[in-house]
Amino acid sequence: MLLSLTLPITAFSEEVILYDKDRGRHIPIEVNLPQNTEHCSKRQKCPLAFISSGYGVKHNDYAFITQVLNKLGYLVVSIQHELENDPPLSRTSPFIKTRYENWQRGAVTLSFVRDALSSQFDTYDFDKLTLVGHSNGGDISALFSNQHDAMVETLITLDHRRFPLPRSRTINVLTIRASDFPADDGVLLTSEELAEFGDREVKIEKARHNDMTDYGPEWLKQKVVSVIHDYLVTSLLK
Repeated sequence: MLLSLTLPITAFSEEVILYDKDRGRHIPIEVNLPQNTEHCSKRQKCPLAFISSGYGVKHNDYAFITQVLNKLGYLVVSIQHELENDPPLSRTSPFIKTRYENWQRGAVTLSFVRDALSSQFDTYDFDKLTLVGHSNGGDISALFSNQHDAMVETLITLDHRRFPLPRSRTINVLTIRASDFPADDGVLLTSEELAEFGDREVKIEKARHNDMTDYGPEWLKQKVVSVIHDYLVTSLLK
């Protein structure tokens, strides 16, 4: 169910609140359309990306990523996962158990947003999602990808550290790593797995985990955008 969705197809950007009546949950999102949509049709659908923010970061604090995705023709939906009444994210390990409730709630939200928007934006491909997630948003995106590999085409994580990346021949995986914190054991692919599945890991020297947002330094944002752009262009050419 949509609480409010007034975004016309010709609009460029709009803040929207969706309402999931089954969970009694209001979900703020930001929808950003690419500037050129003339070639998008029900027969030839354009790509779609969901952005999931890091814990404590607003959903619309990744404009630098939204902009590059829009330029590549993606409809971009940025999703607020954490709400005021949600329990705090666990600080107790093992996180694969203590944070699973948070991640699963986020995965359900991704499914809900997909179902809620697909009929209005029917010239975009909701069956081949691109998921972008920073930190805890990357953990949510990785969980969703493992659960729904048939509907995820590409997964991009920005220094997520807790939930294992999918080992899949059908999902393109790019993980961009900062330099200040390691990921938990088993989260990242081994060098052998990267080669086997054709995925990519890029470590950015001197990059900090918390700086991978709009508030990070310009050199880091430019590097992240460059890596994402080059990876997606390569993936689209496959």
